[in-house]
Amino acid sequence: MPTIHLKTSAALKFLWLPALLLAHAGGIFAQDARPAREAAKAPPVPLLWKVSDADSSLYLLGSFHLLKPDDYPLSRDVDMAFADAEALVFEIPPEELGSPALAMQMGQAALRTDGTALNSELPAATVSQLDAWTSANAAELQKLQLAPQTLQLFEPWFVGLMVSIVEMTGYGLDPSLGLDAHLAQKAAQAGKPVSGLETGAQQIAFLDGMDKAEQLQFLEEALKSSAEGRDAIEKLHTAWRNGDADLLWNEMAVEMKAQFPKLYHRINVERNDAWVRALSERLDASTRDDTLVVVGALHLLGEDGVVEKLRAKGYEVERICSACAVAK
Repeated sequence: MPTIHLKTSAALKFLWLPALLLAHAGGIFAQDARPAREAAKAPPVPLLWKVSDADSSLYLLGSFHLLKPDDYPLSRDVDMAFADAEALVFEIPPEELGSPALAMQMGQAALRTDGTALNSELPAATVSQLDAWTSANAAELQKLQLAPQTLQLFEPWFVGLMVSIVEMTGYGLDPSLGLDAHLAQKAAQAGKPVSGLETGAQQIAFLDGMDKAEQLQFLEEALKSSAEGRDAIEKLHTAWRNGDADLLWNEMAVEMKAQFPKLYHRINVERNDAWVRALSERLDASTRDDTLVVVGALHLLGEDGVVEKLRAKGYEVERICSACAVAK
């Protein structure tokens, strides 16, 4: 598997974490004509693990919340996990994915309440960068029902998120094609029960809980990524397609922990710990039912990830990756 030197902005990294971004962008960008399907590629190499106890298993699948048409079909490994699972679990319940109500709730949480404009708390250089970006992306902001001047009503974390969503959709990634949305729809068609590990409101609270310094850095990183072009988005997407867990952890999570230690712990480690408790209860229940769990890929990776935390609890863990075996 080729090595990719992956340096992405912190804002893009956090797009791996909250599935709720689909709630804000999905219903809007899904109205656009989807790009023509590109030349056929091999299916993405899945970030997929099987965690088992004596009578049941969890399939843990690392998601990318926005994808392209040619990211489908998925690997046969994913199809097998889906077929074997009696139920699916997502970060948030599928009925909240793409929900206008949740998008409105996120916007309300991000509104400034002190009567000041966003620019009042930004350094002059950041004000200039944001002005340049909003002028260049006015049409795309309009699709999100956001006029450039409207951004002044919101907190920096929300504006940073909007910058990154616009950049990712401009690269051709579509929220309506995200792995979460795809498998939720497939589960509905198959009549398989679905549930969430947390609510959209909880995810909003994680982002809105950033302190002022973290929010400013989040926005500045998003604008920096935009100025440098879309290479970072392409590399991130390619790394996910290649299923390179080590690379994604070393080049994304390690840097994220260094830049945003408090936020990283709150938005990743604390949530992973809560999920591990819930998933352990599901495994330990006296049932032979298997479950497919679909969460942002970074939640599964590295020493802080759900996979290693479940392994440490004594469960049998194996990676399911036919393409990896062929590559060896």
